[in-house]
Amino acid sequence: MKLGVFTVLFQQMPFEAMLDHVKAHGLDAVEIGTGNYPGDAHCNPDVLLEDADARRKWKNAIEDRGLMVSALSCHGNPLHPNKEIAKGFHETYVKTVKLAQLLEIPVINVFSGCPGDHEDAKYPNWPISAWPHDYTEVLEWQWREKVIPYWREWGTFAARHGVKLAFEMHGGFSVHTPATLLRLREAVGEVVGANFDPSHMYWQGIDPIQAIRVLGKENAIHHFHAKDTIIDPTNVNTHGLLDAQSFRNVQERSWIFRTVGYGHDLKHWADIVSALRLVGYDYVLSIEHEDALMSVEEGVRKGVANLKQVILNDPVTEAWWA
Repeated sequence: MKLGVFTVLFQQMPFEAMLDHVKAHGLDAVEIGTGNYPGDAHCNPDVLLEDADARRKWKNAIEDRGLMVSALSCHGNPLHPNKEIAKGFHETYVKTVKLAQLLEIPVINVFSGCPGDHEDAKYPNWPISAWPHDYTEVLEWQWREKVIPYWREWGTFAARHGVKLAFEMHGGFSVHTPATLLRLREAVGEVVGANFDPSHMYWQGIDPIQAIRVLGKENAIHHFHAKDTIIDPTNVNTHGLLDAQSFRNVQERSWIFRTVGYGHDLKHWADIVSALRLVGYDYVLSIEHEDALMSVEEGVRKGVANLKQVILNDPVTEAWWA
């Protein structure tokens, strides 16, 4: 396994200064945004798609520092019921797939998106209740008419370009649990897998270690985000886990994101890493820092230090004692 970072944290830095900074943290890999929610501070697809020399310089700058790109990330909502908004997200996705192929990057990270509740809707609708039956009808309409048709077409597009799609299972989107990820994978194919982020499992009441086992049986983990969450026992009994308060309202929220090791201890994170190895995941753990109680620098520094204690670097050997 290798240790990396989602470089949106350092978007204020010039590209090569950012790479030097990542290297100074002792990391092996970078995950780089190409637009949509992550922005494109360090990778502009419009420039790189048109200029082979620019692509070569971009790639060399990374490789000359002994780094690799774990994924290009273009998280967005291509299913947004506002067609103009959806178009922007979709176009960035298409460019990212094409660019990943040219740069020989095997994975792009995405959200599934979330449609509205009918053809003329203005806003996404995320149904999470089986009753009243209106919600069930909306949910089935979304998957039948929007989610599966879109990703069948554009998942095939990614597969033709030799790129795997790593869906971050995130609240507010149609794919937000292992079950919904596997539902999409069954409909679309093995190009679909997870960008597995434990932080989004915790607040949904899902044990990430068991979720890794569930997805691992299907070889459905394509990328991994290293991020933690802590649940406040008092606040969760006031607001529930489906807490829509601002992330800035740290003292009142039911849960907040934390740096690895500050939501769950390192034994737990060692178990996560072991579960990943058990199901055959031997790729990058990409640190995503969204800890409201730490600066970017402290959060990355402590996350790196904690993960280096539990990551498994060497390949598995035969059981010489057996």
